[in-house]
Amino acid sequence: VVLRGRGEDPSVTLFREYLRLKTVHPEPDYDAAIRFLERMAEELGLPMKKVEVCPGRVVAVITWVGSRPELKSVVLNSHTDVVPVYEGHWKYDPFAAVKDADGNIYGRGSQDMKCVTIHHFAYKCMVFLIFLTDEEVGGHKGMETFVKLPEFHKLNIGFALDEGLANPTNAYTVFYGERNPWWITVRCPGSPGHGSRFVENTAAEKLQRVINSFLEFREKEKHRLNTSECFTLGDVTTVNMTMVKGGVAYNMVPAEMDVSFDLRIPPTVNLQEFEEKIKAWCKEAGEDVTYDFAQKHMDQNFTCTEESDPWWHAFSSTCKEGLPAIGFSPMNLTPILLHDHNEYLNEQVFLRGIQVYERLVPALASVPPLSGEE
Repeated sequence: VVLRGRGEDPSVTLFREYLRLKTVHPEPDYDAAIRFLERMAEELGLPMKKVEVCPGRVVAVITWVGSRPELKSVVLNSHTDVVPVYEGHWKYDPFAAVKDADGNIYGRGSQDMKCVTIHHFAYKCMVFLIFLTDEEVGGHKGMETFVKLPEFHKLNIGFALDEGLANPTNAYTVFYGERNPWWITVRCPGSPGHGSRFVENTAAEKLQRVINSFLEFREKEKHRLNTSECFTLGDVTTVNMTMVKGGVAYNMVPAEMDVSFDLRIPPTVNLQEFEEKIKAWCKEAGEDVTYDFAQKHMDQNFTCTEESDPWWHAFSSTCKEGLPAIGFSPMNLTPILLHDHNEYLNEQVFLRGIQVYERLVPALASVPPLSGEE
């Protein structure tokens, strides 16, 4: 049984419980997340499969099997881990899921992206949750009838629990493509020596040139974004310097210094040409400057948004019935605080997200079998 606060919607209680799990890097408590998901699956009567993709890393796949299990599934995906926190910058414990007087729920993962996991569960969860109380819960009591609709069971629904974005405006946002994340480390070797001399050809001088090249490009991309009314963040390459390493003592000039960057590259950019640009920056920085990737995604596919596409038609037509736009992370009227201090999501924004899924998922589940699927 899920315990809930007095007068609190049980979906919110579930959300806050999930936020309290310390699935935070560098040592996420994945076991706690798996136990939580297993409990949800069991209480909802859904089969759950655990896939160990590498030692200690488990992907949970929870399936709501429809009346046509031979058809392809709609997959609702979210991840269980969250990024590190600087607790001194938070007004509340980032893993206490504190809800203030305005209904803002503070916690690491409230936006990125534990809310999405609970949203995915909630439209099915409400069948279970409404039996916890005799009163009507947040206007969702009709869910018991909703999930029994034959239209809903025409297609298999899968939950793959393995990034959602907030929106400060009243609109929702739909994403149909994704920028490629490149995590790159540039290694700058140089002449070592004593700190009392002007050592020539130092690692620091090369490091400075590398940093200048990356950050000058960063400023150009910021300018493109800020001066074009047609561009959104997904249309430009973001560049952020995230780590610098090197040196062993105050009076020793280091033999090598490294700098790391997080780049997110739009699918419209020629990736081969972009890597040539990085090679040129390294060559210009000095002799023997090299780079390697911790992560290098190369997928430049877009999801079709033509009205002829059955999935997009089902998605967009649902939105046009009253919502200006929709996304898999329905967090409007919310400042973007992903990876930031004091990350929060308002209780009412969270609950409205459930209502979005109440309309969206049946529309997707009602898409007739595609050619060759019968």
